[in-house]
Amino acid sequence: MRARMALLVSGQQVALREVLLRDKPAELLDASPKGTVPVLVLPDRVIDESFDIMLWALQKNDPEGWLERMDMDLITECEGPFKSALDRYKYENRYENVDALEQRDAALGFLMKLEQRLRETPWLSGPARGMTDMAIITFVRQFAQVDREWFNAQPFPNLIKWLDNFTGSADFAAIMHKYPVWHPDDPDTLFPEAP
Repeated sequence: MRARMALLVSGQQVALREVLLRDKPAELLDASPKGTVPVLVLPDRVIDESFDIMLWALQKNDPEGWLERMDMDLITECEGPFKSALDRYKYENRYENVDALEQRDAALGFLMKLEQRLRETPWLSGPARGMTDMAIITFVRQFAQVDREWFNAQPFPNLIKWLDNFTGSADFAAIMHKYPVWHPDDPDTLFPEAP
């Protein structure tokens, strides 16, 4: 989702191939043997990390100035301890000796840090959205979606508003469009679609 957001905002059009991770096509594994998504195949290299795809797209064109508003310490904390707790909370059955509720509680400190920042400004990046917001918000959305009723009952009014503003936006609707699963004999779908 965050890679698609950066592609959308930057206007970098790519051929999109929607895949099922339970049925990974050989083309995906040939491009990136780790078999995770997203994967961006360029003429000179392969980028298989969503944050790096964001950087690639925005270095080409950054009309909203996202790269000027990037708090790498906060992004690193999100991608490290918070993402670890998120994965164990959301996918408890994939890990041994993990208690999902303990992992949920372990993530609360990071969420409170975001809540405190959002008391001062509407975005983590300040008055306008930036890389900090878009690199983090999709993970917070995943966390919230595990048990939205519980999440909405937490003392995070600013965080919930920030998340709801994002998920209610036209950009979010555009990146969440469902595409048919790609097969090798199918033509590629262009994303974002040309206006």
